[in-house]
Amino acid sequence: MIEFEMTGRVGRELRSDDVRIVAAKEMNLRGNAVINVIDPTKSYQPTFPNAAATCVIARRSIDARNDVVYRYRIEGYNHRFESYVPYEVAEYKDVSEAEPVIIVGAGPAGLFAALKLLTLGLKPVILERGKNVHDRKFDMARLSREGVLDPDSNYCYGEGGAGAFSDGKLFTRSSKRGDIKEVLHQFVSFGANPQILIDAHPHIGTDRLPKIVENIRNTIVEKGGEYHFGTKVTDIVRKKDGTLEVKALDSEHPTKTTGKPKAVKYSAKKVILASGHSARDIYEMLSSKEIPLEAKGFAMGVRVEHSQALINESRYHGQWEPGMPAAEYSFAHQIDERGVFSFCMCPGGVLVPSATEPETIVMNGMSNSARSGKFANAGVVVQIEPEDIPEEYSASGAFKGLDFQKAVERKMWEYAHTRSGNPMAAPAQRMIDFCNEVVSEELPETSYKPGVVPAPLHELLPGFIASRLQQAFPEINKRSLRGYFTNDALLLGVESRTSSPIRIPRNPETYESDAMPGLLPCGEGAGYSGGIVSSAIDGINCALAAYRSFSEPVILSEAKDL
Repeated sequence: MIEFEMTGRVGRELRSDDVRIVAAKEMNLRGNAVINVIDPTKSYQPTFPNAAATCVIARRSIDARNDVVYRYRIEGYNHRFESYVPYEVAEYKDVSEAEPVIIVGAGPAGLFAALKLLTLGLKPVILERGKNVHDRKFDMARLSREGVLDPDSNYCYGEGGAGAFSDGKLFTRSSKRGDIKEVLHQFVSFGANPQILIDAHPHIGTDRLPKIVENIRNTIVEKGGEYHFGTKVTDIVRKKDGTLEVKALDSEHPTKTTGKPKAVKYSAKKVILASGHSARDIYEMLSSKEIPLEAKGFAMGVRVEHSQALINESRYHGQWEPGMPAAEYSFAHQIDERGVFSFCMCPGGVLVPSATEPETIVMNGMSNSARSGKFANAGVVVQIEPEDIPEEYSASGAFKGLDFQKAVERKMWEYAHTRSGNPMAAPAQRMIDFCNEVVSEELPETSYKPGVVPAPLHELLPGFIASRLQQAFPEINKRSLRGYFTNDALLLGVESRTSSPIRIPRNPETYESDAMPGLLPCGEGAGYSGGIVSSAIDGINCALAAYRSFSEPVILSEAKDL
């Protein structure tokens, strides 16, 4: 297989004949050679059985350094030496009577672990503390409109996890951990736009993700898997025979006498713990059982909101036209020996409240598939290592990052909630005012529905974070984003849930906790991923590890995948 590049106009598809002309030259074929051209974004792929070669459009990115063009990477297969084999999603098997594997959490790690189990002939039993993806929308709407927080159903908890309502960005640098194609092709099979198969920065869109998540659930259930919503795990016990017993409270089936959540139990030889980066109660439960936990690095900062028109102007160098994709940006700088970087950038997006505990303010962003909103937002965060956390939290041990995170989130709430009618109102400050340490007298329009209040973010943020952000914003303007450093930009606090401040150690070979064999810590909450795709890959890897651990493999024909 050889690779070569081509360019094409933004807004116009790459012509197959143009690919054939370039491919014949690059692959040393006759000018009239028959060449199949495969565009993965198309449902119909016309092919010729006597073709001399096959070319596949593998990647597409925007290059705006001069004229705005799409840059394509093409993979060429010369049939004299090799054949092109299209990727196929593995078959999901009927697991109604198969060995169960319990999965705690229905976020991307849990869902893709469940799908992998179906292909391996194991039965996924999903326990999700929140509601199904449709019903949780009502709780999120109430959170934004009235500031009423349901601790078990919000932007972080519920079917689909935090990623279901934060744009569905599928960009990852985790290719060494697993097969990204397995994740992307499954998303397409469940309803995602096939464009994600070739886009350099693929995304699905908040408006499309819920239906995709629902389609995944329907497949899992149809194949014999189980879902249990409103099921909050309270304990995990390893019994003498080696099985794990998971205790939970079922709020969807309360007791008839008291109306309180019903105590339930589930048992399996393997439990995949994919509870997400905000499940503090899970960490506390593990700690009470003397299962080791480790403090790990994370990041914290603010959400920055600009007009999308300004970002388009900057990124396209004044060449943006209607019909072009909304511009994105990313950056990473070193300031005082710590990284300052953009996180979860949402073109044409809106800001949303992502708190999971009362009396805290947490910011996040999301975009619909069209990315057509008039604002652009991104987290701009500062790298935090365990040694950076103030000494006052050292007594918390592995929980020191989590306690520090919560203290900042509460500080934001304490400042803002008395100054607004909505308890989820966020403290905010104009960008240049923040750098000059001046409270903004008036704030610009924002997409954040609970509202904002003028605040001294330079004082509310920890000093080592605020000072690095103050240095970074002018540098971003100089190095990469002309016009970025402006008082029309709004900073909102606090962006704090970039990843988990805690890691649950696991054996690198078995993926199991050495302290509790059979328990497989997984995904963001366990400290092994960050984002939808890397979490999905970790879920797949944990499912494979669970499969390997059974003394008698369930499906011998699948051994090639291990």
